[in-house]
Amino acid sequence: MKLSPFLFAFVFSMPLACAGQTAERTPEQTLRSTIDKVMTAIRGDPGARAGDPERTLAIVRRDFLPSTDFMLTTQYAVGSAWAQATPAQREALFREFQTLLARTYAIQLTQIQQENMQFRYAPAGRPAPNATDAVVRTTVVTGGDTMPIDYRMHKTPAGWKIYDINMMGAWMIQVYRQQFAARLTAEGIDGLVRYLAAHNRGP
Repeated sequence: MKLSPFLFAFVFSMPLACAGQTAERTPEQTLRSTIDKVMTAIRGDPGARAGDPERTLAIVRRDFLPSTDFMLTTQYAVGSAWAQATPAQREALFREFQTLLARTYAIQLTQIQQENMQFRYAPAGRPAPNATDAVVRTTVVTGGDTMPIDYRMHKTPAGWKIYDINMMGAWMIQVYRQQFAARLTAEGIDGLVRYLAAHNRGP
């Protein structure tokens, strides 16, 4: 499976606790706070700052994964096969896909992490009180290069969480759904789990 670069800026939301109460953040505020936290952690870790993918992966696991909704991402990427999967198969798919996303994200961060990297956010208003889905538009500036990135987030009891990314005009879930479809048809859910597990183990 050819991995796209869609995950290099994969970021995740964090709830805010203040004075014993939960202050609800907008999707943009949540995204901005999390990006700041991630980059601060990387730049404060000598190994991650030097490009060590394992140290970067440790930061990803610690600071990103608890805040994601990769279960929803997995469900959408698998498509209609999700309804046919047993609870054990769903858990296995989620576990292996989460590992794939975390490792890919860590590798991408080691490649783009620079002292002068900037994240710019398009102005956005506060979503309607009953809104459960939102898109946050940003631009990553690295040296003289710019890359627009859209983040799709949904509201959960724990706050806004990101579950999809759009780079260069294609949403990540759509890309993986296309990549998974042929293997699901040929080998079923267990075949996809085996494939992801083998990929995660590496050569």
